[in-house]
Amino acid sequence: MEDALGLLRIRVRKGVNLAVRDTRSSDPYVVVKCGPQSVKTKVVKDTCNPIWNEELTIYIKDPNDPILLHVYDKDTFTGDDGMGDAQIDLKPYVEWLKMGLQGLLEGSVVEKVQPSSDNCLASESSIVWRNGKLVQDMFLRLRNVECGEVEVQIEWFDLPGSRGLRG
Repeated sequence: MEDALGLLRIRVRKGVNLAVRDTRSSDPYVVVKCGPQSVKTKVVKDTCNPIWNEELTIYIKDPNDPILLHVYDKDTFTGDDGMGDAQIDLKPYVEWLKMGLQGLLEGSVVEKVQPSSDNCLASESSIVWRNGKLVQDMFLRLRNVECGEVEVQIEWFDLPGSRGLRG
């Protein structure tokens, strides 16, 4: 974690209308990758609408590095099947973090990020001041698959002794 600017907590909440990869359903799990790091959720059996409610944490060295989210169907006897992927766009979130906002009213929305061809957002995503931190909730539209979205929330944590984003 040398040279890390901070930690990013990614709450992987749920999948919605994920692709069927087994006979009638799937056994989905999510892998989040950033550079050499890879963290994953548990497998939720026999559903295309899984609820993970898991917190995954990665360290960030460069906020421009892509954060990739891959959904897979767990298979017992063969390789796991791909169920789509998405990219988490940190740029709008990081710009607000760099401002060092403090003292905002609880629940203040600092920006509403719109879906575009440059991001994987399925709907408008708000960056909100909650419990003394900026958080961003988002529904990510999966690419390279016929259907599916994943709901996530991101939250930044400074590392003691690091230069951080404002350094």
